[in-house]
Amino acid sequence: MRLIIDTDTAGDDCFSILLALRNPAVKLEAITICNGNVDFAQQIENALYTLEIAGAGGRVPVHPGCPLPMIRKPVDATEFFGADGMSDANYPKAAQRPDPKHAVDAIIDLVMSHPGEIDILAQAPLTNIAAAWVKEPRIATATRHLWVMGGMDNSIGNTTPASEFNFYVDPEAAKIVAKAGFNLTLSTWTLTLKSGTLPDEVLAEIAAMDTPLARFFMRISEAPFERTRIRYGRPLSTHPDSLTCALAIDESLILDSADCLLDVETQGELTRGYSSLCVPNQGLDAIADPLWPSGKPNCRVVREADTARFGAMLVDALR
Repeated sequence: MRLIIDTDTAGDDCFSILLALRNPAVKLEAITICNGNVDFAQQIENALYTLEIAGAGGRVPVHPGCPLPMIRKPVDATEFFGADGMSDANYPKAAQRPDPKHAVDAIIDLVMSHPGEIDILAQAPLTNIAAAWVKEPRIATATRHLWVMGGMDNSIGNTTPASEFNFYVDPEAAKIVAKAGFNLTLSTWTLTLKSGTLPDEVLAEIAAMDTPLARFFMRISEAPFERTRIRYGRPLSTHPDSLTCALAIDESLILDSADCLLDVETQGELTRGYSSLCVPNQGLDAIADPLWPSGKPNCRVVREADTARFGAMLVDALR
């Protein structure tokens, strides 16, 4: 598998990168940085440090991309991840420095040079992916598969009641990507709460391993543990990005999915970034219910994944 990871590197984004790096079936071609979780320059440093601690410094280029959403004021998640995105661990700068090629150009060049061979894992707001498509629309059909972590599947969001963070930050970009014609699989916040939250016994196993990567995992999880304790009543280890990466690496982890029609709300005062997801009406149903969305599905939505096997993959990556 040849993979680009587009990321707003903080917390679980790092674990997703580790999953790709530590799996022999994956060739991580590039990491591209998008606006999102924390300060843009810090996100670059977090990606570089993750490569270094995994022993991959200098092996994978890191390309800075769009530091702002398309038209919105930037929104971050420092209250969840800490000011540095790493639970305020304040790690030193890695020896590797970012590549001067812009992320949008890196995505286009890699995909168009190897049509049908490159998967993209988009685990950030979709600004970079949308901008790449606007500049070169052929990437939609030239990308082998686009894996998007974003939105909800008709449930409560993690940023507002109606929205998940990545779609909320840049809903215009999410709407563009949804309609661009990618072979798209959507991994939602709904799925994270159902299948991407590690059981306590897995966390205990990681803590007991005491490897450099296991210690890295536990240290940068401190702020999310505290924030989820406040929000959900107990600390949770939620893994939207690394779960999506695991699904991309091994699709047999997908236990239930549906071909759906995805659209994204950009105008609503209370529903900014809302992901409208449904199985579209066809034929006579479309006539009987003209207000229900109809047409060809534009994404596969994962509705259940194998949590036990995902946990095992993550543990193996941290050994």
